[in-house]
Amino acid sequence: MEDFRSSAENLAHILAQKTFSFVPRKKVAVETPLSTAEGEELMNQLVIIPILRSGLAILPPFLKYYPQAAVGFLGLKRDEKTAVAYEYYRNLPDIQKNATVLFIDPMLATGGSAVKAIDIVKSMGVAEEQMVFASIIAAPEGIAYVEQNFPGVQKVILQVDEHLNSKKFIVPGIGDFGDRYFGTE
Repeated sequence: MEDFRSSAENLAHILAQKTFSFVPRKKVAVETPLSTAEGEELMNQLVIIPILRSGLAILPPFLKYYPQAAVGFLGLKRDEKTAVAYEYYRNLPDIQKNATVLFIDPMLATGGSAVKAIDIVKSMGVAEEQMVFASIIAAPEGIAYVEQNFPGVQKVILQVDEHLNSKKFIVPGIGDFGDRYFGTE
């Protein structure tokens, strides 16, 4: 479990870094002790939404990259018989219409939880073009499902695996990320 957690944290740092190019920034003047330099700051509100429970595992590295971000939580669980996601928890900040929203979930399998999360935030008035879905591992079927439903949402994925098996697990994949990370398998 220790090796898995360490690897997950390292990959989450890489994932957070890769999302940086999708977050709008503006140029600002920064006063140094000797002169003025050009810097950047975020243009709009940034909201990070980890999909519970496994999204919590990769939240800390994102907060190191984006310490000013607001954090919201969506609890979405896949029904193991139907593979349809249902919402069991929601605690979101006031999200401005021009905000950039980063959804983080280590695995994008069927895409059901991703589509549900995006739909919730879109219903709050945020355009899908202002949303980014970030995952460590994804299945082609999940990517296609998100693109079919929300083509404007940007995706940052570190590894696209082969396919989903009959139980809707990513192959070759890593099993259930949350169970492995939290020691509940």
